[in-house]
Amino acid sequence: MKALIFLSLILITCGSIVLIVFRFLKKQNSREVLNLNLELRKQRQEFFLPSRLDSYQRSVLLMERIHPNSLIMRTHNPSLNAKLYQVELTKSVRNEFEHNVTQQIFITPITWGIMKSSKEEVIKLIHIAGSQMEESATSIQLSEKIMEIVAQLEQFPTEIAVDALKKEFQELI
Repeated sequence: MKALIFLSLILITCGSIVLIVFRFLKKQNSREVLNLNLELRKQRQEFFLPSRLDSYQRSVLLMERIHPNSLIMRTHNPSLNAKLYQVELTKSVRNEFEHNVTQQIFITPITWGIMKSSKEEVIKLIHIAGSQMEESATSIQLSEKIMEIVAQLEQFPTEIAVDALKKEFQELI
């Protein structure tokens, strides 16, 4: 009987020690996994941060390049009539956007959606101004009409997109 009690005490003590060691190792393992995950996240951010910075810079530049003021200054061709210039402006906006479509990898879907909407609004503005031109209108007259419409707006969509990009980037860093 004494041997049975002694054996039970030894088994309970050994079982308790095994349980304590097991829990300790489990906690230690959880801490190591957590630390490894934190280190991995830090390294990932250090690796991708330059690419993300570049992406935000390129996206702001895209929005600046498709703003009607800079678009007209860059593409102005007085030898074109209004209809041909309208086509040229629309083509230029689409080409700029297609050239920068890969930037969406590093930008949130919401901000990318704002950028896409801005592009569409620029194209829409070009078409609205073009529809108000007579057949004999020149590219200068179309440019003036576009500038007139832009001047009536409180904030142009590309400016809204630039603000969204800046805000998102500030949250990133």
